Amino acid sequence: MAPHQDYQWISTFLDATTAESGAARNTQLAYGRDLRDFADWAQANALQFQTLTRADIETYLVHCDAQGLARTTRARRLASIRAMYRFAYAEGWRKDDPASRIRGPGKSKKLPDTLSQDDVTALLDAARATGRTPADRLRNTCLLELLYATGLRVTELVGLPVAAVRGDPRMILVRGKGGRERMVPLSQPARTALTDWLAQWDRQAAELRARRQPEPRFLFPSNGREGHFSRVGFFLVLKEIALKAGLDPTRVSPHVLRHAFATHLLAGGADLRAIQTLLGHADVSTTEIYTHVLEERLKALVLDHHPLAKP
Repeated sequence: MAPHQDYQWISTFLDATTAESGAARNTQLAYGRDLRDFADWAQANALQFQTLTRADIETYLVHCDAQGLARTTRARRLASIRAMYRFAYAEGWRKDDPASRIRGPGKSKKLPDTLSQDDVTALLDAARATGRTPADRLRNTCLLELLYATGLRVTELVGLPVAAVRGDPRMILVRGKGGRERMVPLSQPARTALTDWLAQWDRQAAELRARRQPEPRFLFPSNGREGHFSRVGFFLVLKEIALKAGLDPTRVSPHVLRHAFATHLLAGGADLRAIQTLLGHADVSTTEIYTHVLEERLKALVLDHHPLAKP
C-alpha cells in the first residue's frame, strides 16, 4: 500500500535505495533535496505523488527552468523523480510510471573549467607554504599531490583510509561511486608527499595512543562527525592555496583539479578508455567531454606532418 503523505514516499524510497543498492551518502542527500523540492511544489499546487500526471511533472520542470536552474540541475532533478517513480511502480504504489517517457534537458557537453600545467605547478608549490603549522603544510601538500596524481573525486580523497596507502604503494585501491573499486597509480611526487605526511600522521597517532585514545582510521583525520577532513574544509584550504599561488580562487576547486588531471593526460597522449577507468566513470560517454583535447591534438598532427599541409 502506498504511503499517504508525499514525504513518506521520499523517506521510504531513500531507505530502500540505501538498503538495496548501497547508494552513497551524497547520492542520498541529492535525491532527498531534489524530491523535497518536488514535493513542496506539488503541495503548493494541490497535487500528490500518487495521482499527479506526466503533464504535471513536465510543468514542474518548466517551473525549474523559469527559476533559472542550470541544465545539469534540472537533469538531476528529473533523474531523482524517475528513480522514485520506478520504485513506486515496482512496489505497486501506482499502476503507471508517469516519469518514464519524459525527456530531460540532457547533460552539457561543454568542457568544464580547467587549469594549465603551469597553474597546477603554482598550486603545488603554494601548498608547501600554506598552513598554520608544519603538519598543516604537509597535509595540504599531500592532498594536492594525490588529487592531481590520481584525479580522485574529493569525497574519495578525503575519505581514504590510512590502510590503503601503507607500504609506499605504486598504486592504491579506491572505492568510488556505487561501491565500485578501481586501482589508480601514484606519481613519484605524490608518493614522496604521502611518505612525508605519513611520518607526521604516525607521530600524531603515537601521541593519541599515549593518551589512551584510539588512532584515526583515515589518512586525513579530523575531529568532525565523519572522522576525516571534510569536503568543505578542503575546498576552503584550496581557495587559500590558490590565493598564495596568485590564481583567481573562483577558478580553482577540487573538481577543477580533477578535470586538469584528465585534460593533461589526454593532451599527453593517454587513451580515453584509460582515463575513463582512472576517473571511475561508469560510462565512457561521461569521459567524452574531454575529446576536444584529442581533436585538437589530431588536428595539429595532420597539419604538422601531412605532406599536403606543408606550404
